[in-house]
Amino acid sequence: MPMEEGGGSSETEFVNIDTASYSLDSSAIFHVVTDIIAFILFMHQQIPSVLQDITQEFDELRAEFKELEVELAKNEVKAISTRRKQATRKREVKMGIRRFEKLMACVSNLKSALQLMFAEVPTVETISLVLGPSPLRPLHVYELSFPQGSVVSGDFSRSKTADNLSRKAIRTMISSGAGADSYAGPTKLFLLVKAPSHLNLPLHFLPKREFRQNRKRVPLRLRFRCRTRDPQMNAQLNDCANSDGLIDSASNDLIWFQCRHTIKGIAFRTSPPED
Repeated sequence: MPMEEGGGSSETEFVNIDTASYSLDSSAIFHVVTDIIAFILFMHQQIPSVLQDITQEFDELRAEFKELEVELAKNEVKAISTRRKQATRKREVKMGIRRFEKLMACVSNLKSALQLMFAEVPTVETISLVLGPSPLRPLHVYELSFPQGSVVSGDFSRSKTADNLSRKAIRTMISSGAGADSYAGPTKLFLLVKAPSHLNLPLHFLPKREFRQNRKRVPLRLRFRCRTRDPQMNAQLNDCANSDGLIDSASNDLIWFQCRHTIKGIAFRTSPPED
């Protein structure tokens, strides 16, 4: 997997994604992370279409199901053929809801856990997104490193900064070959956060002190960088990370925290079966 523009595939290499802002708030980081999660699921064929379309379809199916329930519950006399059509459609809608229900619940739970974390934690430095049977047996790993000192924001509305960063990140991932390999069937997406061990993360995140990433699978590392008011300091401040994308882990006692919530891909056909 390509790691750095114009470089090789060494573990220590990053792809830098720059923003014109002087700082990133937790709301912008939240939206960038969730957009990248949605992209990973789609590009690795864990969902049949982009997550935004699935969410819209799921909401429309639930709304239609409620309308059909109301119509069928009415006491007014209707033609038998009309009631049969409505009952048949109700069954079809229910099947469609069941198809996406578990996926949407998993996505919602993961987003809620992330939102709670970003609302409480002043700095998020590295997030690892692991696609595979388990974090110890990854098929793909994506590491996102963020500048230190991010501002906590209770307002999680989208911003232009978040939109621009998401587009840059996704373009970079595509150019780096994300999702170019063959489909391996439904699997799980795990989210881990690297942070100081003394940090009180929400209960959605479990400390994994002994966790070590599988060295056989080299991650694609994206490093988000902000501007500084002193242009001569940009490179020094933004490139101060070590090979793990962070300052010395020994002096800060950094460990991985794993989110309790995972997202499991759903089985679907990408093409009709052959005769």
